[in-house]
Amino acid sequence: MLEALGLEYRYQHGKKIVFPEIEIKRGQRLLISGFSGCGKTTLLSLIAGALRLQAGDIKFDSTNYSSMSSLLLDKHRADHIGYIFQTLNLIPFLSVSENIALGIRFSQSRKSKVADLNQEISRLVGSLGLEKDALNTPVSRLSVGQQQRVAAARALLGKPDLILADEPTSALDSDTTKKFLNEVMETFDSTKQAMIMVSHDASIAPYFDTVIDFNKQHA
Repeated sequence: MLEALGLEYRYQHGKKIVFPEIEIKRGQRLLISGFSGCGKTTLLSLIAGALRLQAGDIKFDSTNYSSMSSLLLDKHRADHIGYIFQTLNLIPFLSVSENIALGIRFSQSRKSKVADLNQEISRLVGSLGLEKDALNTPVSRLSVGQQQRVAAARALLGKPDLILADEPTSALDSDTTKKFLNEVMETFDSTKQAMIMVSHDASIAPYFDTVIDFNKQHA
């Protein structure tokens, strides 16, 4: 489904990162582990089309990133990619339900996969371990673990082809991390979707089919 070949990225301060080749198929769950600052978030931003390619190319099914304008990349990201940000990027004064609904606001394609928005949000909230009576609660009143679940539900809404997750468990303790990952993996559609997660926590590797260790890549 996705190939990332020959990717390199040079930051403004001069540091250059050479990324390993990545190939991921539908149903596959890939973990990219490594120390802070090794380029994991940059790689996700390149795959999402949020950062322009400097070298190499990314192919998503029949789509070639190097031939796409910024506008087309934005549309591609909205239609095909669900992103769980490290900083969550939730809007604090909006409710749980309103934050989750933002996942399909900019994609007609993902909207078309949701027959009943309220019912689908309720289903996701339940499957991710949130109480349904929290749907109308501002996210600012939730714990960090609960907010992580809201961010995951937003990314999963409308069944995007690819889920990208940037250190989604970094603020969670060990037990909460296990519970969160179990819930996300159960909600993940292994027949249609793929997932790439980056994390410094190598202990979560058993949840994934494939692991790329950036520490070895940059050793």
